[in-house]
Amino acid sequence: MVITGFGEPSDVFAETEIPKPEVEPGRVLLRVAASSVNPVDHKIRSGLLEAIAPDEPRVLGCDVAGVVEAVGEGVSDLAPGDRVYGCTGGSKGNPGALAEYQLADPALLARCPTAIPLADCAAVPLVAITCWDALVRGAEVGAGDRVLVHGGCGGVGHMGVQIAKMRGAEVYATVSTEAKAEIVRSFGATPIFYREQGVAEYVAEHTGGTGFDVVFDTVGGDNIARSFEAAALEGRVTSVNTRAEVDLSPMHQKALSLHVVFMLIPILHNRPGGRRRHGGILREITAAIDSSAVRPLIDPQRFPFGRVAAAHDHLVSGDAVGKILLEGF
Repeated sequence: MVITGFGEPSDVFAETEIPKPEVEPGRVLLRVAASSVNPVDHKIRSGLLEAIAPDEPRVLGCDVAGVVEAVGEGVSDLAPGDRVYGCTGGSKGNPGALAEYQLADPALLARCPTAIPLADCAAVPLVAITCWDALVRGAEVGAGDRVLVHGGCGGVGHMGVQIAKMRGAEVYATVSTEAKAEIVRSFGATPIFYREQGVAEYVAEHTGGTGFDVVFDTVGGDNIARSFEAAALEGRVTSVNTRAEVDLSPMHQKALSLHVVFMLIPILHNRPGGRRRHGGILREITAAIDSSAVRPLIDPQRFPFGRVAAAHDHLVSGDAVGKILLEGF
């Protein structure tokens, strides 16, 4: 599936034939089983992030799960038949996963967990790496921290809740419905109904007015201001979307730190150390899934690659819970 331009899903996605990639030195050829839809896929397809769109033919799909078909010269840690997953493409210079085959950098891959089906693994890489960079690498969440995750049932948020919990934190998450609150509770976190309580109210109820040690903003926009308000003195705020003009005075008044995550940087800028870090994070996540510490939350609606336009519509609708899975041709 390619995009023929930028715009609405039904206007730009098309199925076409492209040459099967040839394996290259230092690369692996994957037979693709599944991918997923992430907000960055929507932003590229819509034209908002046209600058980082893959080259023509424009194949989207950042996440991949599949089976190694062939390995190039110099690749020693993977072999044909290995089941792997990663965030490997769908951006400038890196063709995406919405095809039968994909050429990938093995540094970005890890072997799949065995506790979940192969296709489900495609729901994990981008969001798991994002949350790890936000909460472990950035905020250094640990035992005893009181953590607030905005959007606890979102594609990124659900993974953030679980990783913070895995690190020993006391976790709270904002939700909009009782059904989503039940999901958050199943992860061992406390739900906060943000439509019913203002920031000052839930900070008073859950922290005695002192604020949260770590606030993870997965929403963006004016929510970063609410994150500053919810944070404790000298707290750590981390965000995946800071495309907004924001008054930084509360940061100064509370001596807050702000850590921003854009996990595609190692892929877009071909930073080998960052790529190896991504693969290493996924190996940690594989162990976490296989030990039942983490599980992907996948929306009940699954889409074949040929219906990727409908999957993008579902993402934009705001009705999805967790990740939207795309299963191959």
